[in-house]
Amino acid sequence: MPRKTRKTPAEARHWPELHRAVCFGEAGGRIIWQPRIQCWYSDRRFAGQPLPKPYEGMTIPQIHRALDCSARCYWFNPSFKPVEHPAVRRVSRQLNSTDVETAIETPVGRQTIIERATDSSARRIHVKWEIADSDELKVAIWRVENMTWTWDQAAFDKAFAEWGDLGAPTVFMPRVNVQDLYINTMGTQNAIYALHDWTDLVEAYFRALDESHDRLMDVMLTSPIEIINFGDNLHGGTLPPSLFRKYVLPAYQRRCEKLHRGRKFLHAHWDGDTKSLLPFARETGLDGIEAITPKPQGDVTLEEVKAALGDRIFLIDGIPAVYFDETFPVSVLEDCARRCIELFAPRLILGISDEISSTGDIERIRVVGRIVDEYNAARGS
Repeated sequence: MPRKTRKTPAEARHWPELHRAVCFGEAGGRIIWQPRIQCWYSDRRFAGQPLPKPYEGMTIPQIHRALDCSARCYWFNPSFKPVEHPAVRRVSRQLNSTDVETAIETPVGRQTIIERATDSSARRIHVKWEIADSDELKVAIWRVENMTWTWDQAAFDKAFAEWGDLGAPTVFMPRVNVQDLYINTMGTQNAIYALHDWTDLVEAYFRALDESHDRLMDVMLTSPIEIINFGDNLHGGTLPPSLFRKYVLPAYQRRCEKLHRGRKFLHAHWDGDTKSLLPFARETGLDGIEAITPKPQGDVTLEEVKAALGDRIFLIDGIPAVYFDETFPVSVLEDCARRCIELFAPRLILGISDEISSTGDIERIRVVGRIVDEYNAARGS
């Protein structure tokens, strides 16, 4: 008779089932604890620092299992593949010890990107963005108009094999209009000038993005992934209410209307100062908002967040990342976790706003886990 394999704590807890049940109101009042640890892990790896015992040598999913907590499983994103027009060609060349230039050739013109390696992060910084003038913006419009999307079952299966026991499959959509310009293609300052100087052209680009994202949503609606994030990184300091109301809000409403037809759970990532944008939360159509960062790290209190979200919209995360550093006593972290539960449960996926930092104490994740366990135990988990 084959020997029975003992389940790991994560498997025994059925994290994916609980995650889905919480999102869709089927968890009997229970909540779920989903801290993100990517920054803590990758920054230490980039700096060549060993992880503390017993985590050295573990992968990120293995660390989640060791910490006995669920994960926000955005590693399913490669399941959706953007497909450019076959005439698009990319050629990269090393300019010097730090800079790489990528040329994007199309039938309607050329774009160039220059990115620079730094000694502070694995991410490269932009020296030259892919849209720097109106001609490159016209090329960008053509590329987006001719982009299609496809489902990659092999990528889904690979992510599921690694992460499938830690949470429900989750993906994030490409950034919405203004945020695409700020973060993906132009940089904030250049984008603000473009919005004023080339308004008609920028709005044509936004329409092309909407249509491309519609094609992506058509694929999402036929996929098994039920939890979708709008990965926008909104910040009130660069996105004033006037721009949110004019561009972002209508795009959110269209997305939510379409994806809710397929019974998808929808949330957006707002991880900057959010006080000026929270009054729009109930108009968006979203089921939840992720990464709103309370004081002392952000610009809002938990009570202000609750007033904005009301009793329908989920808070996803809620605990300032700084509370995981030794700057603050553990009691402050405990009080914040309990206050989040008091205000937002059961519409709560508790997490760190935004991630535990590279200087955070990873063992504090267990502290919040015990608080959530106590809360759920009182509800029959």
